[in-house]
Amino acid sequence: QVQLEESGGGLVQAGGSLRLSCAASGRTFSSYTMGWFRQAPGKEREFVAIISWSGRRSYYAESVKGRFTISRDNAKNTVNLQMNSLKPEDTAVYYCAADGSYSGSSYYEYDYWGQGTQVTVSS
Repeated sequence: QVQLEESGGGLVQAGGSLRLSCAASGRTFSSYTMGWFRQAPGKEREFVAIISWSGRRSYYAESVKGRFTISRDNAKNTVNLQMNSLKPEDTAVYYCAADGSYSGSSYYEYDYWGQGTQVTVSS
């Protein structure tokens, strides 16, 4: 079992930056693929970024590539999402997710989810 809690969301102007953090509980955190997903009002939840259990591999949605960076610290049971050059279309609730056997970008495959944190980018 893994419990996840996001923090770091807020209101920022276009072009600004935010850093999201996800704190995980559970002794097996270091064996889980971790991901960030987002959901805007009226839209389906979508993939943002994922990072392998070791932290050596990461993948990004095309819409955020070059602007967002995912990282993890297995000693601290945390995964972060650094978001730069934010755009109004990045506005959404951002969710942290974890899975012990799946390592792809389909949100419905992830077993564990946080409660989400709101990110609002004003133009």
